[in-house]
Amino acid sequence: MGFGSYDESEQERQQNDGGDAGDGATVDAHENEHDGKASFEAGASTDDLVSQLQDMKDEDDDEEQE
Repeated sequence: MGFGSYDESEQERQQNDGGDAGDGATVDAHENEHDGKASFEAGASTDDLVSQLQDMKDEDDDEEQE
């Protein structure tokens, strides 16, 4: 059996195992699309956030050493 034969038989098997279109297994990729914008405000400066991140990393390092 050549590689091409495997591809064809595998494709046929997947199509046969696919089930009915009405079995509820389909996914609508556009079901939750929204038009508009999303935005947020951090309420802190970048320096404050970087400082908080560094503090959290330092706490993790302290916990790992214990």
